[in-house]
Amino acid sequence: MSTTTAPVAAALPKGQRRNYARHYWWFVAPCGVVVLATILFPWSFTLYMAMHEWKLGGGRTFVGMANYVRLFTDDRFHLSVLRTLYYTALAVIFPMILGLLAALAFNQKFPLRGLARTIFILPMMATPVAVALVWTMMFHPQLGVLNWLLTSVGLPPSMWIYDASTVIPTLVLVEVWHWTPLVMLIVLGGLASLPQDPYEAAKIDGATAWQAFRHITLPLLSPFLIVALIIRTIDALKAFDTIYVITQGGPGTASETINIFLYLNAFAYYNMGYASAVVVVFFLIIVALAMLMLWARQRFKDAI
Repeated sequence: MSTTTAPVAAALPKGQRRNYARHYWWFVAPCGVVVLATILFPWSFTLYMAMHEWKLGGGRTFVGMANYVRLFTDDRFHLSVLRTLYYTALAVIFPMILGLLAALAFNQKFPLRGLARTIFILPMMATPVAVALVWTMMFHPQLGVLNWLLTSVGLPPSMWIYDASTVIPTLVLVEVWHWTPLVMLIVLGGLASLPQDPYEAAKIDGATAWQAFRHITLPLLSPFLIVALIIRTIDALKAFDTIYVITQGGPGTASETINIFLYLNAFAYYNMGYASAVVVVFFLIIVALAMLMLWARQRFKDAI
């Protein structure tokens, strides 16, 4: 019985308490059924499909672990995993650094600070597909504004998303522009809640601005930075819409992350069994990364 209903039940006679508990579960049961239906059934069905050879619209053939064996011998899948980790690392590191610097800047008092904050967070308000379409036009080698800016200052034009060597960093550029404001808002909220007494004591002791930041601001901000890190990691790992709209995994397969690989196998090649195996393995990768982040968080807390 929940803690909110326990005091109410305790005030009733013993026989009525049993009736109360019995009727209480009738109200909880519908919610439990919905939760099980929306979580347990999809996962069970995914595991079932992953053990079958199933072309969409055709029959199912039980193949056991063959899809997983195929997955671990599929070089295209291996490369998609590496691209996903590469993309995630860049899409987390740069927004974290830039968001922290922006929060420190906006935490200072200067004219039109409110207007500047509003302008800075505007990219976060746009939908990913709209952002992707606008940046796709900007990345055009001949008609895009970015190459015009480069040539106007004497720099050579870039192929951006049309070159396999630059497509992932270019996609990260879009991600950084879009989601750095989110990190800034989280860190800015943390800065607003910091106590001032440690800073006053550090000032009396003659600490420099860097020493105050290193030994006071950063440790006190660590819970907010960890929250921002977790949110950004989850967002970057599941990134699909921006990448698909801009490159569809191209050129060739140069920007084919796990999500793009999964989508193509499921809805372009109609291989639902193999795609389900990808889902299971991707879930295990996410769980492993989550456990690693929790371990690192605990080690960081112990070190402070």
